[in-house]
Amino acid sequence: MAELVGIDVGGTFTDFVYMDGPTLRVLKVPTTAQDQSQAVAQGLRSVGVSPRAVIVHGTTTATNALLERRGARTALLTTAGFRDVLAIGRQHRPHLYRLSQERPAELVPRDRRFTVRERVDAKGQVLQPLDVNELHQVAQAISACGAESLAVVFLFSFFNESHERQAAQVLRALVPSVRLSLSVELLPEYREYERTATTVINAYVQPLVSRYLEHLAAAVGGRKVWVMQSSGGTIDVAHAARQPVRLVLSGPAGGVVGAFKVAQAALNTDSPRIITFDMGGTSTDVALCPGDIPRTAESEIGGLPLKLPSVDIHTVGAGGGSIARVDSGGALRVGPMSAGAVPGPVCYGRGGRQVTVTDAHVVLGSLDPYRFLPDTSGALKNTRAALARLGAPLGMGAEATAMGVIRVANATMERALRRVSVEQGHDPRRYTLVPFGGAGPLHACELAEALGVRRIVVPRLPGVLSALGLVLADITFDASQALVRPTAALAKDLAPLKQHVSALRHRVVAALPGTPQLLASLDLRYAGQSYEIEVPLGLPVSTQHLDASVGAFHAAHSQRYGYQAKERAVECVAVRIRGSIPSGYSNDARMEVRPSTTDTLRPTNWRSVCMRRVRPETVPCYERNLLRPGHLLKGPALIFQYDTTILLRHGWTARIDKDLNAIIQRIPALDKDDP
Repeated sequence: MAELVGIDVGGTFTDFVYMDGPTLRVLKVPTTAQDQSQAVAQGLRSVGVSPRAVIVHGTTTATNALLERRGARTALLTTAGFRDVLAIGRQHRPHLYRLSQERPAELVPRDRRFTVRERVDAKGQVLQPLDVNELHQVAQAISACGAESLAVVFLFSFFNESHERQAAQVLRALVPSVRLSLSVELLPEYREYERTATTVINAYVQPLVSRYLEHLAAAVGGRKVWVMQSSGGTIDVAHAARQPVRLVLSGPAGGVVGAFKVAQAALNTDSPRIITFDMGGTSTDVALCPGDIPRTAESEIGGLPLKLPSVDIHTVGAGGGSIARVDSGGALRVGPMSAGAVPGPVCYGRGGRQVTVTDAHVVLGSLDPYRFLPDTSGALKNTRAALARLGAPLGMGAEATAMGVIRVANATMERALRRVSVEQGHDPRRYTLVPFGGAGPLHACELAEALGVRRIVVPRLPGVLSALGLVLADITFDASQALVRPTAALAKDLAPLKQHVSALRHRVVAALPGTPQLLASLDLRYAGQSYEIEVPLGLPVSTQHLDASVGAFHAAHSQRYGYQAKERAVECVAVRIRGSIPSGYSNDARMEVRPSTTDTLRPTNWRSVCMRRVRPETVPCYERNLLRPGHLLKGPALIFQYDTTILLRHGWTARIDKDLNAIIQRIPALDKDDP
């Protein structure tokens, strides 16, 4: 792939990265919320993308449809007696001590949940054949309720898929306009509620995502398109349209991939230990990478379980556009509501009246309004007045209120960073922070101080790193199959395991172009447990590789839960295969830079900035496009560039490396006793 374009759609901006050999161009345009493809078309025209270029796209269409509950009118067909699986769910209490709790409404209400007589037992044996005549009545009911999409989930179909396949064949003939989602194609795995919920989510977002992908195809003018999945790999449009549930965490996954690739080069290791910190306009996404990109088979979106491979990301509602307010108790709050692209922050001058984090930075001086505001004097006056109004009930002026907004936003993001590190048993002081997004580098130093992190890597293009990650991501496809058996039994008879691996291999290879690299894994648990741990399985399948997987499970269980029980039986729950093909650009793809320099760098100007207190101090300012490898800056300082601003606080230095990343370190250097 000689020419690639990464396009990441965010809540406020749509980012473009165009790579053509050594040439790299970037662009940010406001997201068009009503139809995201309009911003895509506008950006492609502005960048001047070649007709031969390949598009790699990260989209929030499926995510927003779920969060805003504006998906398709969906129905569910399941085994007689299991109509209310969605409503029953799990014994999960998000708020342990809250006496009255409300669960998210089901995506499919009870009057659109239909059943049919059929039954397969826990070994895959047919107890009651599918009643085909009853399917005709179900088809009439589906038409009568006006459903656009149908999820088909039968009991134990992951052991015997014949009934789901038969029902789909009949219903496609009877209701051809209704889109079908089968659990045996999406998630042939154990656990009824999660399997049902995931299949229903796919059905719920499928019509909307399919229409969006059609608009996208028109916007890109016939260019080849790959779409980022939640797992951190890309997939072709045809598979994305059939299984859009794989795109629910599409956008944030690209950022983690991009940060990991940058860290590999900047830290000169294939297994960097980093914490990614993606602060955009609407939210902040964080992930801890302990030497690899963290993935999980169980996540949650909008209070609904999603049991498909995804990058393990934690999201909070704190971004540059997050709205600040004073609550009824007189406390200052920030987020999760956002001003978005329109009207945006007050300082944008587009009619916004609610104070945001961006407005706070403008008043404190850490953002230079002359770089992005058309009417600077009027915008500054209105922004300062809005912050003064917000702080009046608290007895604070504009600057004090702005500083309070930043501190509250930082507290929210610090909790998110602690959740993926300290609460998971990881010491953040042993990790490098990689901030990106339009606002991440503004907050990085202060958050690093709070966590004890001593090193920060700010990528060359932090504001569009998610789009760059799309370009660098591998093409991937994941497949899984339930296999509930003790590992001791599998060791005696490897045939079932070999059969499943072979079938999954064929599914994965058929979904990918070329010859993919294949990785296998097993979900293992101690017999009687209700949770599993995914561990690698060596290929080809052998007793030695299975024993190694069991050993890896004991070690992983000890690390995660503090003990291992080698005397207990280990049970296999599922088999997984992941296929991947490297992208057109490798990890070594870098911008063309000038040789290292020892020249002294002088500030381009100076600004008054409120850094540690309301009283401003004079801070030197630098243009990042003038920085070269070898340059060393000492805080406090501001570094400006097209897609972001870096705020270098007191006690930090920034060194420019060979790839023009900013390696920011704490002063003094690490003591011998520090981790």
